[in-house]
Amino acid sequence: MVEKVASSAQTALAGLLFDGMTIMAGGFGLCGIPENLIAAIRAAGVKDLTVISNNCGIDDFGLGVLLAGGQIRKMISSYVGENKLFEQLYLSGELELEFNPQGTLAERIRAGGAGIPAFFTKTGVGTLVAEGKEVREFDGELYVMERALKADLSIVKAWKGDAEGNLVYRKTARNFNPMMATAGKTTVAEVEQLVPVGSLDPDSIVTPGVFVDRIFQGSHFEKRIERVTTRTRAAAAKEEV
Repeated sequence: MVEKVASSAQTALAGLLFDGMTIMAGGFGLCGIPENLIAAIRAAGVKDLTVISNNCGIDDFGLGVLLAGGQIRKMISSYVGENKLFEQLYLSGELELEFNPQGTLAERIRAGGAGIPAFFTKTGVGTLVAEGKEVREFDGELYVMERALKADLSIVKAWKGDAEGNLVYRKTARNFNPMMATAGKTTVAEVEQLVPVGSLDPDSIVTPGVFVDRIFQGSHFEKRIERVTTRTRAAAAKEEV
């Protein structure tokens, strides 16, 4: 069996990073993001990156730290509304953005992992999303062609994993991580718990180890909340009456 377990994020990324590469980063908002791997990429200083991710974190956390370090050249995303620096860099022309409807982004990544080069979807027909793309009619309806997405490196985060790279996700962290694990030339996973082989319930495994090249147990997870929304005590009491 090939040894996949690494001692740290830095060790797991050894020999994989280079300027100008394309990286897929899993998670949804700040949930289920590979925090340790992002920090290691920041420390490595690689630049001119194309990053494929649902969003770009916030100004001081998640992928936002790579943006702040001037390491990202292009983002392929579906939501960027929580990052002021992102807005500034995009409007000034310093950051390239390929915007996608969220479902289209997810399917482009899934298609990349499944070996499907392109597909047709109704989403975006007649809008800016379809500009410059092939539009074809099927059964009287128009569909726009979208190309699959693949990456030099996929960085994903899971709840549990074993030495063979089998991964189990928890709740919202299941967004984007599983499909990205299949679409990278190399996939590195960080997990909260690294467990012995055979201890995972086979029915709970979402990403089979065949897709994972390296795995490590993260040393620290901050797990920030992107936007805290709470009710006042008075409002809560009124609702309970």
